[in-house]
Amino acid sequence: MSAPHTDVEKVEAANTSFYAALEQGDFELLSALWLSPSDVDVDETYHDPADAGVISCVHPGWPVLSGRGEVLRSYALIMANTDYIQFFLTDTHVSVTGDTALVTCTENILSGGPAPAEGDELGPLLGQLVVATNVFRRTAAGWKLWSHHASPVLAGSEEEDDEESPA
Repeated sequence: MSAPHTDVEKVEAANTSFYAALEQGDFELLSALWLSPSDVDVDETYHDPADAGVISCVHPGWPVLSGRGEVLRSYALIMANTDYIQFFLTDTHVSVTGDTALVTCTENILSGGPAPAEGDELGPLLGQLVVATNVFRRTAAGWKLWSHHASPVLAGSEEEDDEESPA
């Protein structure tokens, strides 16, 4: 197996782990998946990791969050206020250049109240369609998230579709 192909597989695995950690509400795993100042030789003795600006995140509808403190705090809030979330990733594309990898994908998200019991309909769960770009950096500990940017996909209304259709 070639090194570039192996890198793509490792980045895919890191990307999958990111979404799995969110689904499971595993804050410790999620934190470990993000790049830390020590991963990029920032001396935490002299630089506050929250201010180092090492990582960034944009959740749909949110401003840019920079630094581990802000980014991880946002995920803690999301996990604390989301009873259930599941991601079905589609249109996933991985590109690796040197020690940097770019993953683009569509997040088909189910979220809402408590997880449905086996055999139950999805009921109150809301579906969202979001496109995401995840940037990873190679570290001694493996591929780590450097940046996550997600944006909602706005679907046209049926009225707009009817207006565009020829009569």
